[in-house]
Amino acid sequence: MDIIRTLTGEKPATVLPKGTIDTQMHMYLPGFDAQAGGPPLPGGDLPGPEQYRRFMEWIGIDRVVITQGNAHQSDNANLVACLAEMGEVARGVAVIHPDTAEAEIARLAETGVVGARIMDLPGGALGLSGLEGVDARAADAGWVVAVQFDGSHILDHEERLAKVQSRWILDHHGKFFAGAGRPQIDAVKRLIDRGNCWFKFAGVYESSKSGGPDYADVADVAREIAAHAPERVIWGTNWPHNLAKTTAEYPDDRALTDTVLSWFPSDAARVQALVSTPEALFGFSKM
Repeated sequence: MDIIRTLTGEKPATVLPKGTIDTQMHMYLPGFDAQAGGPPLPGGDLPGPEQYRRFMEWIGIDRVVITQGNAHQSDNANLVACLAEMGEVARGVAVIHPDTAEAEIARLAETGVVGARIMDLPGGALGLSGLEGVDARAADAGWVVAVQFDGSHILDHEERLAKVQSRWILDHHGKFFAGAGRPQIDAVKRLIDRGNCWFKFAGVYESSKSGGPDYADVADVAREIAAHAPERVIWGTNWPHNLAKTTAEYPDDRALTDTVLSWFPSDAARVQALVSTPEALFGFSKM
């Protein structure tokens, strides 16, 4: 797949605050093969630490949470290597299973892993079938759980999600592939109001039916959630936009940053979502 990723250019009009944390992205190093059951590795030049550092400088990002990519399924070796390469500015979200050994979870924690990933969509390493088991392990470890599924069905899963004991994130704007009506939005609010659920702004283009540049359908939901509980929202770039298979399909990161960050109700809410909330959620030092 031929793809060239833009890594520099005119900066976003929105100046990101000092200490900004990108809480959703993937990173890859050579020597770690794609695993059976997942998608192939991203095309073009492998999007690794060197590329991402240039991207950080361009957009205005200071710290990052690296999420285990679907290509590597349950093999966290690439993630661990990327965390070592990025150092103290990075934390990780890995894939574990209900039967993952306690010693392995402790080993991952030592490398900077602070969370576990559930992805109940094609290519995901572990879906909602593992929710309760992973939640139990994450709660014991003090980890966060990032949960991604088709949010159009959130009413079917609300009872289970309400019982999650660990801190958890409803990922990718809820991924309401069929749209989010009043019942779905109210369900998100109920889960957030329980006190251990956060809502992540990331990958808007993956679920928007109205499309860019405004992504009006997702924007409506995002604005309502941010107004309801600004302290429960975090943000991520979704770099390197793995669904884009060609240069022509690749998102304009400058425009995307300005658009998504405009959905916060105030500058204070934006600073909270980009700095103080993810600092506490992912175990970064205060800046």
